[in-house]
Amino acid sequence: MLKQRLQQKLLQKLSPQQIQMIKLLEIPAIQLEQRIKKELEDNPVLEEGNEEAVYEEGVAENESPGNDQDEFSLEDYMQDDEIPSYRLSTGNYSSDEKREEIPFSVGNTFRELLKTQLGLRNLTEKQEVIAEYVLGNIDDDGYLRRELEAIADDLAFSVGFEASYEEIHEVLMIIQEFDPAGVGARSLQECLLLQIERKNTDDPIIGLARRILKNHFDEFTNKHYDKIVQRLDIDESLLKQALTEILKLNPKPGGAAGDSAGKSIEHIVPDFILEEHEGELQLSLNSGNVPELKISKTYSDMIESYHANKASASREDKNALTFVKQKLDSAKWFIDAIRQRQNTMLLTMNAILEYQRNYFIEGDETRMRPMILKDIAERTGLDISTISRVVNSKYIQTHFGIFPLKYFFSEGMQTDSGEEVSTREIKKILHDCIDGEDKRRPLTDDRLSAILNEKGYQIARRTVAKYREQLGLPVARLRKEL
Repeated sequence: MLKQRLQQKLLQKLSPQQIQMIKLLEIPAIQLEQRIKKELEDNPVLEEGNEEAVYEEGVAENESPGNDQDEFSLEDYMQDDEIPSYRLSTGNYSSDEKREEIPFSVGNTFRELLKTQLGLRNLTEKQEVIAEYVLGNIDDDGYLRRELEAIADDLAFSVGFEASYEEIHEVLMIIQEFDPAGVGARSLQECLLLQIERKNTDDPIIGLARRILKNHFDEFTNKHYDKIVQRLDIDESLLKQALTEILKLNPKPGGAAGDSAGKSIEHIVPDFILEEHEGELQLSLNSGNVPELKISKTYSDMIESYHANKASASREDKNALTFVKQKLDSAKWFIDAIRQRQNTMLLTMNAILEYQRNYFIEGDETRMRPMILKDIAERTGLDISTISRVVNSKYIQTHFGIFPLKYFFSEGMQTDSGEEVSTREIKKILHDCIDGEDKRRPLTDDRLSAILNEKGYQIARRTVAKYREQLGLPVARLRKEL
């Protein structure tokens, strides 16, 4: 049953200017430069240079968007009683924001390299069709992940081309002779064998390495070196030399071809520059190629001229003035938004700098304090989502390296003495323990947990395993060396 009723609701709706302000805040320096250039192209009232006061007093009071600063600011629409979980993340993006990578070409791609070598072979017409289809199934790492029987079925159904397993296998053997060595392999074992067989197998060490890969691959991958020594009846010194040769091989031959041409390369432009002089830290925004903006005097003079001759103005003049006012409002707002972005970023980064002062002076990870978005929000008086937007995709150049702002945020835990320490400090100790371990008998997660407990950090084995994985370190069995 349908009913009609009156209901009052308090809603917040963002204006297009507010949405643009949010986007300006979260983009990094390199995208800001592109955004400003686009605005300069779209708005003729904007010019590069220092901003000048060009408004008449009456225009500034009645039509300038400067009054909007009294109506809203960045914080007015970000204050909520309840904070949803997504706003605590440093990787949040607007759902309508389109992010694209700009493709570029450098040299020959991996597949172009393979097709070039295919053209140098004397193949029949049928072999060429099979070879091109096989090359199309080779992935970026250089592996053929599809079964030959499935390729035969694909050729029959999609191309109407009959080819037997033996014919496809014969073409694959030809492709496996291509450079880089190991291309066209169907498994890691086959990939390494293809590479080792191109070496001088008359060399005893190379021959031993080939036998290990061919007959004892499982023991090699699981680092059961004692079993290999026993079954091959060799000493550890010979095994160590053979393993050295195996470790020189490339498990992803396609990844090195053409210097990874065609893959996107990200260039990092720091948003902040931190310099240290005699113990004092100096922070500045990296303006780079970002131009300063001002209002065009030509268009401001046009408004002054209209007001001076308002009585004799034609309809066309009024229409032109309306257009100029719109562009003038948009330009003034854009300049104010850029200024507010800079102020918000400096305010946030200065708070991070003050919070982690000991770390920024020495660059020692163990001096880093536990810090979350809420800590900086409380210091700056900004909303957590604002801090998240500032931190996201931004970098700082320091006297000891370039770091993403997210790097300085970490959770904390208490030691036995009640002192609160950053999890990054614990990871540093964990990394040092693994670096200094006996590689013949690597430390297990249980042993690492016991060591940290002895140092006053009460951490369970599963937490050690989590931190170890975050550091990109394998389990003890896979860290074993001779």
